[in-house]
Amino acid sequence: MHATPPRKRLARRLTATAAALAATAGVLATAAPADALSYGRTGRTVDVQLLSFNDLHGNLEPPQGSSGTVTEAQPDGTSKAIPAGGIEYLANSLRTARKGHEYSITAAAGDMVGASPLMTGLFHDEPTIEALNKIKLDATSVGNHEFDEGRAELLRMQKGGCHPKEGCFEKGRTFQGADFPYLAANVTDEKSGKQILKPYTVWKHKGVKIGIIGLTLEGTPDVVTAEGVKGLKFADEVETINKYAKELDRQGVKSIVTLIHEGGMPASGAYNYDCDTPGAGAGISGAIVDIAKKVTPKVDALVTGHTHQAYACTIPDPSGAPRTVTSAASFGRVFTDTTLTYDRRTKDIVRTTVKSPRAKNHVVNREQPKAADMTKLIDRWKALAAPVANKPVGYITADINGRGSEAYEKPLGDVIADAQLEALAPADKGGAQIAFMNPGGIRSDLAFKASGGEGDGVVTYGEAFTVQPFTNMMQTKTLTGAQVIAALQQQVSGPNEAQPKILQISKGLTYTLDLTKKGADRVPAASVKLNGTAVDPAKSYRVAGNEFLMGGGDGFPAFKEGTDKRVGASDLDVFNAYLTAHSSKGAPLAPPAADRITVVK
Repeated sequence: MHATPPRKRLARRLTATAAALAATAGVLATAAPADALSYGRTGRTVDVQLLSFNDLHGNLEPPQGSSGTVTEAQPDGTSKAIPAGGIEYLANSLRTARKGHEYSITAAAGDMVGASPLMTGLFHDEPTIEALNKIKLDATSVGNHEFDEGRAELLRMQKGGCHPKEGCFEKGRTFQGADFPYLAANVTDEKSGKQILKPYTVWKHKGVKIGIIGLTLEGTPDVVTAEGVKGLKFADEVETINKYAKELDRQGVKSIVTLIHEGGMPASGAYNYDCDTPGAGAGISGAIVDIAKKVTPKVDALVTGHTHQAYACTIPDPSGAPRTVTSAASFGRVFTDTTLTYDRRTKDIVRTTVKSPRAKNHVVNREQPKAADMTKLIDRWKALAAPVANKPVGYITADINGRGSEAYEKPLGDVIADAQLEALAPADKGGAQIAFMNPGGIRSDLAFKASGGEGDGVVTYGEAFTVQPFTNMMQTKTLTGAQVIAALQQQVSGPNEAQPKILQISKGLTYTLDLTKKGADRVPAASVKLNGTAVDPAKSYRVAGNEFLMGGGDGFPAFKEGTDKRVGASDLDVFNAYLTAHSSKGAPLAPPAADRITVVK
């Protein structure tokens, strides 16, 4: 059947229209920006790469001992220790990971500075900020250690300027501060109620917008000296995140990532452990789990820190949608690569059971090339620190593990507690009978292998500083025996029940830690003895500890109740004096037996 004239006219019109559209497409293809072309090829979505890490603590050089390794689970059930970390390798890892990714964000979850090794700690972490600028960090939250030297010093880290007391460290150079924003959404001035730093930032690239909220744990005052957080208020994490997520949403920013300096504890210490086995988030516990379950669904991913663990978990949000919660261990040993699928039409991240943010942790191995600009930076600051850092202060026969020990009683913890007792035992120094050391204050191991040209077994001032970097002043107080027992029970009860903080104790003090029981009952009062004699609840004892611990830090209010305070030397000075007095090249110090706490499992 032949086509009728109207049909012929319609066919001609359709053919002409198709030709016109083809010509228009050719013009658009020539004139349109690359982003429009990308949209045409990929449809509604584009992948945004989120690279993240946390708890760097100024570890620009590769960390020593066990602090410089990560554990990798092997297919046969065994584990393997891999040397990792160092800013030269972290910078190269991040730069390599970014290749081929037009949309890439680099963010961190706090504790970039503070509790740092001597090379950067001696210069109030200016070298660390300089290094982070060079790796092009887009944003970080504050962590508790950002407050170690107080609000004014944190603001100097952000804005720059020479140190108010020590001035500029290099002739002709003024510290420029961070090129990236420090985010402190839940930190306000106690009197005015105003933010001390920005609560969030918005990352933008070719029409893609990602809101980034940053905050620290509400309990920061419990883990920082009172002077460091003086005049500051720390708000609830969930309430804060939800408040600013709502604000961003009202501004049209629908894709939101939160950087929070609070974390969890995976069931395994291996960086490649699957914490979504047997189900989503089943292999992780701790504060971040409760927070993640309550944070508004407006937030698409949580980058966490504080616990120094490595995990990439999926914890469903309140609506039941999958949400990624990650952490990258500490000290620059691991980084996380998360893929966020951005929907251009909804301006939100796709989070369904079929397609949701995908995250994986990667080891910052030391087999890759070093970033040359970081090597130059390290060499420059090391030269300035060398006269102080390289001085020998002691000698050891083998590694004395502290941070790297998984035992409740750490060999290096015993050494530090004994050093504190010895320094404060004289009547004119405080008359201490017992000394306690908080485990979180031991920042590294004493490694036998030389870190430089000093020789194996030599402990330098710089290495001792890395172990005790806070320069907390020592204190001695009078406590009753009941308060001493209460302090030991507070290790495993109250705020420390879920994640015990086992104090390191000086020689002569012994007790039983019974893990078959719960709460305070884990430390039977009758088991607490001093030099073989039961501690008398009604008797008074002179107890030594650093100012942080004696001020009730880390959930130990019993120490705060002590009386007749006597202030002594700094914890670092005490530690160095002990190493010098108890070791020599011919008679080095051996690791102690660590047999003061009897653990029942």
